[in-house]
Amino acid sequence: MSAQHPGQIALPLLAEGRGDPRRIVIGDANAGVIEALQSPGNWPFHTAVLTGPARCGKSLLGQWAAGQGIEVIDGADLREEADIFHRWNAVQHGGSRAGTALLLIADDTPWDITLPDLKSRLGGSLQLAIGEPDDAMAASLIEVHAEARALTLADGAAEYLVPRTSRSFADIERLVAAIDRISLERQAPATMSVWRAALEALQGPQQQKLL
Repeated sequence: MSAQHPGQIALPLLAEGRGDPRRIVIGDANAGVIEALQSPGNWPFHTAVLTGPARCGKSLLGQWAAGQGIEVIDGADLREEADIFHRWNAVQHGGSRAGTALLLIADDTPWDITLPDLKSRLGGSLQLAIGEPDDAMAASLIEVHAEARALTLADGAAEYLVPRTSRSFADIERLVAAIDRISLERQAPATMSVWRAALEALQGPQQQKLL
């Protein structure tokens, strides 16, 4: 798994016979995180905390990490703090169920830890945060989501759409879904008129000012 960017990494996460492996786009928002995940031996206290916005690929990266022998707790901020504290202590003594490192995945919102001992220990662990996509990454995300839907976008789609959509993983995914839906409803190719309709559907008529 290479941290070169922009680009993509193959994540063999689907059972055999269920289609192509899902991919995650690499860009400035996550390249540092991906590099750090490849070196769990360098994590302070053998533990890393991964946060990021919705639909940014946290869980996919967690599944990849689990395949490398790292113990992963996805949704760690929703678990009992005593359980997280137990797993942190266990990994310090080589007692992790899956290996010798622990990856905790939490939402982008502040993780309000009330257990003082857990708060201090996780504060000393490696903090990894996925940011929002830049223009190059947004363009790649549009391409990957279109490919996943077998949606053919006319030439110039990224150049047109990137300046007009928010820098949000979830919003970019919703935009491609809207383009696909409108294209099917109209039984028309995904050209500029469809892109415009999708933007208006998601952002309202005021979007026309930019078009």
